[in-house]
Amino acid sequence: MNSTVSRRRFIHSSFCAGCALSLGNVLLTREQAWSANQPPMAEDVSDHEARHYEKMEGKKVLCKLCPKECRVADQERGYCGVRENIGGVYKTLVYGRPCSLHVDPIEKKPLFHYLPGSAAFSLATAGCNIECKFCQNWDISQFRPEQIRMFDLSPQATAQLAKETRSQTIAYTYSEPVIFYEYMLDAAIEGRKNGIGSVMISNGYIQEKPLRELLPHLTGVKIDFKAFTETFYKEVCNGELAPVLEALKIIRAMNKWLELVVLIIPTLNDSDAENRDMAKWILDNLGPDVPIHLTRYHPMYKMKNIPNTPERTLERLRKIMKDEGLHYVYIGNVPGHPAENTHCPKCDELLIRRLGYRIMMEGLENGECKKCHTKIVGVWTDPVS
Repeated sequence: MNSTVSRRRFIHSSFCAGCALSLGNVLLTREQAWSANQPPMAEDVSDHEARHYEKMEGKKVLCKLCPKECRVADQERGYCGVRENIGGVYKTLVYGRPCSLHVDPIEKKPLFHYLPGSAAFSLATAGCNIECKFCQNWDISQFRPEQIRMFDLSPQATAQLAKETRSQTIAYTYSEPVIFYEYMLDAAIEGRKNGIGSVMISNGYIQEKPLRELLPHLTGVKIDFKAFTETFYKEVCNGELAPVLEALKIIRAMNKWLELVVLIIPTLNDSDAENRDMAKWILDNLGPDVPIHLTRYHPMYKMKNIPNTPERTLERLRKIMKDEGLHYVYIGNVPGHPAENTHCPKCDELLIRRLGYRIMMEGLENGECKKCHTKIVGVWTDPVS
């Protein structure tokens, strides 16, 4: 974890609705709600007992939330930097302490088959359970909570603010929601009480028990699928591939809406063979209808020496994945690319046209292709109504 205080993320994530949405008259309503309901700043970290840990001898604890299974001595913290052993009781320091709050278009997550054109009340806390050398949000994910300014926003207040900003969904995003598990779980429960869904935007690095406890309260999941080799996960992310694969299978088995993002990084995870193997695994374990977003890399954090992903690389890998039988393979971070659009997998009719975060519903009606009536998988109506 970094040891210096960063103000950039707080400034970047302050309440400025104009940077989040461009939805005409709806924006004004949300902006007014924003201005009238800004939560107070937190004076300190939270003191909320964590879930999914075991007490050990000598006031030590064993964290059972993510696959790292940190053994934490009294007065020490786990790898994520946001969970601390205080006298043999494991505490989460970020419960109700988001450092980043926005109203985003759901397409920004990206989720393309989930309530297109809707708004997501998006939040994050400090911390992460891995360290990707290319992290675009490193200035919150790689800091401890006391190093950046935080809001005081309880799960109940989170749901209420989402409702007041007319957001259909709460998105747990930007850093890694697994490390603020308790806050996410309770906010999802409160959101559902208010008719608001919840989506987790995650690396999928979580143990089976907490994942199974959480999923019934979510209405969707997007997993950042870093690569398809253990070497990449270990050397570039300080994580593991195998637990992510298991998490994906659990999400699918529990019938939760799922989309995947693969950030394609030149020379590291852009080979034909690796992406063909990934496509085959997805087809065999998750099915042909899981949307895959192949996104363009931009130099970031500790990997500024690697150039942007060539557009032709994304197009080549997209063709490989579609040739393997995946129906919905998108290209991301290339504004205006035709592979941002959704087409019917049977007749190729244009269903949803996208330009940035703006969408036009073309050939999709009641979850079906207007032309051939093929059912298009997705969450097209309010999942909690």
